[in-house]
Amino acid sequence: MKVSVYRQEHFNAAHRLYYSDWDDATNENVFGKCAYPNYHGHNYDLVVKVSGVPDPKTGFVMDMKHLSGILKKEVVLKFDHKNLNLDTEEFKTLNPTAENIAIVIYNLIRPHIDADLDLQVRLYETPRNFVEYPAN
Repeated sequence: MKVSVYRQEHFNAAHRLYYSDWDDATNENVFGKCAYPNYHGHNYDLVVKVSGVPDPKTGFVMDMKHLSGILKKEVVLKFDHKNLNLDTEEFKTLNPTAENIAIVIYNLIRPHIDADLDLQVRLYETPRNFVEYPAN
């Protein structure tokens, strides 16, 4: 009798994809325009899915107001209008690919979600490119 609830948030951030042990030509070959040294930005859409059995008293899987507050504090305030490579601790040494951003977001919010509830993060980097973590 599990039910899934979803909360969507949005943030804008710049990043650059590159691997510091590679030269510029190799980085550009692997990451294309995303490796350009002056960074580029995305309008990220985040969809968080929480699944579980509704509470018999409240009828909630999770209070959506509480989930909204978690996402604003742990994700939006940290990443919105930031250069992920330069302005965030999470990506000082981690390449900010969509895959890594989704994993970081999951790890930031997981401690704030009841352990009995399932959690999944879907991150849209563009309207046509998105990732999910954990993968099913």
